[in-house]
Amino acid sequence: MQRLADILDTISRVTASVIRWLALLMVLVQFAIVVGRYVFGVNSIAAQESVLYLHATLFMLGAAYTLLVDKHVRVDVFYSKATDTTRRRIDIFGHLFLLIPSMLVLLYWSWPSVRNSWKILEGPISVGGIEAVFLLKTLIPAFCILLVLQSLSLLIRLVLPDTSAPKADA
Repeated sequence: MQRLADILDTISRVTASVIRWLALLMVLVQFAIVVGRYVFGVNSIAAQESVLYLHATLFMLGAAYTLLVDKHVRVDVFYSKATDTTRRRIDIFGHLFLLIPSMLVLLYWSWPSVRNSWKILEGPISVGGIEAVFLLKTLIPAFCILLVLQSLSLLIRLVLPDTSAPKADA
């Protein structure tokens, strides 16, 4: 089981190592848009939409890594003061009854829209925009699948106390 958890963690780490460069690319594209607009008087809807696509990709595909390194937002006021046993129970409950079911429901209900978008190769959001909304919508099932896989890895580690917790990458 430890090996399976390690493999699932690797999926999140590899995904993060690839998409982290999107943050830099997004800043550079946004900078180019601003310079183009205010210095050269040039505007591009496709360039503006590309920032939206990069932002969506960065956050949707980076969510599983954020869960892996425990940097997601916690709103639980009791968690920080709880014992390790209570935290473990809260985490197990959260994965089994909140995170995994909600991701499976989102995957189920979004799939027809994604499938239809691919079927017609859905076009741009705005006139003159990127003609690939189907790719943007594909981020939804990818987000769900990556989060479920990472949640399963964390559940394995929570249920098998002799396994070591995943270590964060720099």
